[in-house]
Amino acid sequence: MPIEIVDNSTESRFEILVDGKVAGFADYRLLPTKIVFTHTEVLHAYEGKGLAGRLVRHALQASADTGLRVVPLCPYVAKYIDRHPEFKELLDTAPA
Repeated sequence: MPIEIVDNSTESRFEILVDGKVAGFADYRLLPTKIVFTHTEVLHAYEGKGLAGRLVRHALQASADTGLRVVPLCPYVAKYIDRHPEFKELLDTAPA
């Protein structure tokens, strides 16, 4: 089961692909200095495989690598950051 995570900037979302098919995504709104994560979803057929965590970790690391602050409006992303303190420094508490 080859897994790939890509930034589909045309659709404003990170996508996790399994065998070349979209299995889930993390929608975002890109601002000049921050990225606002609005929704994360894994398709029903792919639930329970840890894909959401892999997707969000990749999206957060990509945000850090490009110097973006993170606004986690998506509850899953917010909870992920809360459980993984290494990403807390990315949080932007200013209004989006």
